[in-house]
Amino acid sequence: MVRAPITPIHRGTIRTDLNRLVEGFSLGSRADPDPETPMVEGPVYNLVVDHPEATILWDTGSHPDAGDGHWPAELYDAFEHYDAADHPLDDQLAAAGYGIDDVDAVVQSHLHLDHAGGLHHFDGTDVPVYVHEAELKHAYYSTKTDEGDPAYVLDDFDHDLNWQVVHRSSETHFEDLEFVHLPGHTPGLMGFQLEDDARGTVLVAGDEAYSRLNYDEELPLGAGLLWSERDWWESLRELKDRERRTDATVVCGHDADDFERLEGAP
Repeated sequence: MVRAPITPIHRGTIRTDLNRLVEGFSLGSRADPDPETPMVEGPVYNLVVDHPEATILWDTGSHPDAGDGHWPAELYDAFEHYDAADHPLDDQLAAAGYGIDDVDAVVQSHLHLDHAGGLHHFDGTDVPVYVHEAELKHAYYSTKTDEGDPAYVLDDFDHDLNWQVVHRSSETHFEDLEFVHLPGHTPGLMGFQLEDDARGTVLVAGDEAYSRLNYDEELPLGAGLLWSERDWWESLRELKDRERRTDATVVCGHDADDFERLEGAP
């Protein structure tokens, strides 16, 4: 195990209909033909992993202009990141004691608009940006054609970046820090497994599980958030197997309680 403290970086809050996050959460019936729509909030956050080999930034969050036209209007209407402008990446890193120049490597769990909006800070630098091959291909396919997934914004990731492409189902580029391919939400979603001598095993699920409902109750994401439900189930089994084998602490992608546990952990 390595000593690799994790610092969560708060990037604001998204508000959305819970039915988007949990498949069929609120369904009408004869007795209740018009159920109330449950609106919920969840944090957007990044992680700094202070690894002995590198200061690693996990994800880069939403662009601060998300609500000022950077995001397509229909997506902002569905996933309202209402305080993105109040939590830009450079300011939030500074509040945690880091600067953009301190980052030695970036790992993108995927390239959706609430995860890749800070990549412009690394435009023209030699900072390696790790992303899965399937994710990079799908992001460009989605933004350069009329097919694919509308949750990508080309201006988030179409920069002069030092892409380091991950090809396999798992890869280790830093000691005791394993990138894990978890397709389902997107083709190239990645999580990571860290063996830390203070926390033990930490398993970051990313948006495979937006919240504990997806992970603990095994309720799939809403259809609009799934590239492949079959792959989502297989990725969930992979995470559950890893948790069972290692007694890992599992961290979900936008769960407020998980974020608070990260903030309070040593």
